[in-house]
Amino acid sequence: SHRTMSTIYRSIIMTGMVVLRFATVLAIAVWIGGLLVLGAIAAPAIFEVVALRQVPDARLLSGAIFGEVLRRFHLVSYGCAAIILVALSIRAVLGPRPRRFSTRVALTLLMLGGALYSGMVLSSRIAQVQQEIGAGIAPSSLPVGDPRRVAFGRLHGQSTLVQLVPIVGGLVLMLFELRD
Repeated sequence: SHRTMSTIYRSIIMTGMVVLRFATVLAIAVWIGGLLVLGAIAAPAIFEVVALRQVPDARLLSGAIFGEVLRRFHLVSYGCAAIILVALSIRAVLGPRPRRFSTRVALTLLMLGGALYSGMVLSSRIAQVQQEIGAGIAPSSLPVGDPRRVAFGRLHGQSTLVQLVPIVGGLVLMLFELRD
């Protein structure tokens, strides 16, 4: 009967909404959790373990390892942004539209913009400075006032600061999801 079909349809939509919300929360958790783990655990661990092994050019090797980990994580963050945006859009179409929909989309785009800027612009500038310094030379081994060391330090600081955008944005998005 019509009533049974309507009930089945509503049940499917509700289940779909739960799945979409779960996908959104999971993508936010992976993104911000990954950034926190990279900064607080992975980077220090890589630099400490390589230094303890007394490997020649330990800081250079550690930087190369962490740079590759970060490059790969940028790809994960782009995927997380896509999942969040698609899930929000489908939820808006199927209804009811998520509260603060425009704010959520804008925050996700801002987070993605930060990730893209870090992953494409800052990473390539850091690589360019490293190329200017030369293969096998760690920026930290240059004299303190060396313009290449200063440029590397400034770019590294910018990269770290830019990662705060997805962390703070993700926490706000998570709060929105928890309130729904």
